[in-house]
Amino acid sequence: MNPLDDKICVQAIKKIMEIFGGKWSFQILGELHTGAKRFNELGRNLGISTKSLSDALKNLEANGVVIRTVIPTTPVTVEYSITSKGRDFERVFYEMREWGKKWLV
Repeated sequence: MNPLDDKICVQAIKKIMEIFGGKWSFQILGELHTGAKRFNELGRNLGISTKSLSDALKNLEANGVVIRTVIPTTPVTVEYSITSKGRDFERVFYEMREWGKKWLV
């Protein structure tokens, strides 16, 4: 492999880890995989503090992986769902699962 290709690969992985490397990122995406969820529903399902959930969702949203939708109800309802960019990353999850089944079980 070309050394320049190695450098590009490492830089790409570094950027990916900045997006998905947080403690809760994979769990949040796992919850959203089945469909949109409300903020409080995510918090309950994951057993995560409000601040940690908010920080993780803001990071995922800022990176275009999750979209936040405000529903004008009383009180206001906020839902989160995976964007097409986030759905595209699911292939990586599947590969990680296969690697895990082979090497970690």
